[in-house]
Amino acid sequence: MKFGIVVFPGTWSDRDCYYALNDVLGQEVDYIWHKETDLSKYDCIILPGGFSYGDYLRPGAIARFSPVMASIERFVCQDRLVIGICNGFQVLCEAGLLPGALLRNDHLQYRCQRVQLKVENNSSPFTSQCKGEQVLRMPISHYEGRYYADDVTLAELEANNCVVFRYSTSTGDITEAANPNGSLHNIAGIINKKGNVLGMMPHPERACEPILGSNDGNLIWESIVVHL
Repeated sequence: MKFGIVVFPGTWSDRDCYYALNDVLGQEVDYIWHKETDLSKYDCIILPGGFSYGDYLRPGAIARFSPVMASIERFVCQDRLVIGICNGFQVLCEAGLLPGALLRNDHLQYRCQRVQLKVENNSSPFTSQCKGEQVLRMPISHYEGRYYADDVTLAELEANNCVVFRYSTSTGDITEAANPNGSLHNIAGIINKKGNVLGMMPHPERACEPILGSNDGNLIWESIVVHL
């Protein structure tokens, strides 16, 4: 089994993902430069956080046209796993692989802080090792992380159990105060209808060891490993 971490110009969380998977969990991992097109040897592709192409135009708008993205679209059509974290989530939305968009935080502040996430769906390939309604603790680091979609799309996400994580209190209550960016329905992470593409704004790779304040992020990587 092998993970591939896509690197765009401006990506900076690639090494964090590599450390969590290789050094902490002992998985085989490669970096994939954004001009690569052959993904045949990988079982799961990761689009990590950062500022791809400097976030010019808007986050993910240029990265979605990188050569690797056409290969990722084919990868997804083959029912293989893709996870986008922070900027990676933005890229997936720009590419149409996930619905909706990530807008500027409603308070117009860059937020780098720990948040609580309630697991709303623990039957996906990315959350099977989580307990139902478990509250995970991991950090966010973004300025444009406010999830937005129209009413029809939001209704479809809810009806199809595609909302995987919501910002919550430590006891799992979904409140406005627990929402760090104004995301609609407190959405922190979603999957596509097939369940093989996950986008999330919080950083599981930065919650991989107790010294970091939490190792809850490992549940996501371990879920992927178990599924594969």
